[in-house]
Amino acid sequence: MINKLFVALGLTVLLITGCHHSEEAKEEEAKLEVTQPLRKDTAIVKEYVSQIHAFRHIELRALERGYLQDIFVDEGQAVKQGQRMFKIMPNLYQVDLQKSKAEAEVVRIEYQNTKALSEKNIVSPNELALARARLDKAEAEVRLAQTHLNFTDINAPFSGVMDHFNVRNGSLVDEGDLLTTLSDISKMWVYFNVPESEYLDYKIAKTTKAPVNVKLKMANGEIFDQPGVIETIEADFDNKTGNIEFRAVFANPNQILRHGETGNILIDIPYKNAMLIPQKATFEILDKTYVYVVNKENKLEQRLITIAAELPHVFVVKSGLKDDDRVLIEGLRKVRNGQKIGVNFVAPDKVLSQLELHAE
Repeated sequence: MINKLFVALGLTVLLITGCHHSEEAKEEEAKLEVTQPLRKDTAIVKEYVSQIHAFRHIELRALERGYLQDIFVDEGQAVKQGQRMFKIMPNLYQVDLQKSKAEAEVVRIEYQNTKALSEKNIVSPNELALARARLDKAEAEVRLAQTHLNFTDINAPFSGVMDHFNVRNGSLVDEGDLLTTLSDISKMWVYFNVPESEYLDYKIAKTTKAPVNVKLKMANGEIFDQPGVIETIEADFDNKTGNIEFRAVFANPNQILRHGETGNILIDIPYKNAMLIPQKATFEILDKTYVYVVNKENKLEQRLITIAAELPHVFVVKSGLKDDDRVLIEGLRKVRNGQKIGVNFVAPDKVLSQLELHAE
């Protein structure tokens, strides 16, 4: 009985050992697709939330106190430079002008009499100089009264589009009261904030003074039909957000864009000789990105990589890989670090072509 028991145990051990070796052989024989990073010139599109402003946007305010007598334009109307817009009742200012002219005429007559007496040496030169000064003052008062009267007519300082009215006919307006706003939308200034790291990348990559072209994606998702250029960068960073403000300018011939709209600025960022790998070759652990690299013994090594940019289906790798590294691109959830696999190598250009990569 004892001999039979030992024989049975021996057979069981052999069966278990045989199954284990069979599983290992099967595991080693399973071939998974691997590839290598691809070097290629490409570009990514960076998108920034933006605010759209009119090239010129001002408040029109009353320069004199009085009742609003007439409004010659309408809300939303396009106006030309110099066009009459508002009229404040001018009666009081007309009277002031007439009074100033009459006083100036009196002083002028006095000056002429003093001048005649001076020529006969009846009055001193100083007396003539005082009369001249009184005349200059009176004429200045006339010009001042004329200016106040002119301020009762409010004309468009430039061509643009009217906003809503803050007053109506008959309103009593005081000096400085807001009447409306006027926007010159012949071209638009589009402001957007750029993080410090991307600002540095932009400045380092920009080796020429040629303007950088950008596009504008409007709120409806459509791309604005006019190209834009980055025109200026603000002087200081916002310490609270770590951003700096860029300004792009767009022509607006059809007046599609209006002051106060929002949109997204699109910038093409070129990457020369970029290292590209499929996104499906990566996995994340605690917000860090890893790949499986197949070593010379066909064993998997978990490798931390740094992503420089993202394209559709593809990552641009900044660090962590070499050009000749073999990277696992399938079955990532079925394997483990240190596992030996069979390798089915696929050329990187073939892999990326199947991912619908749009690169230059």
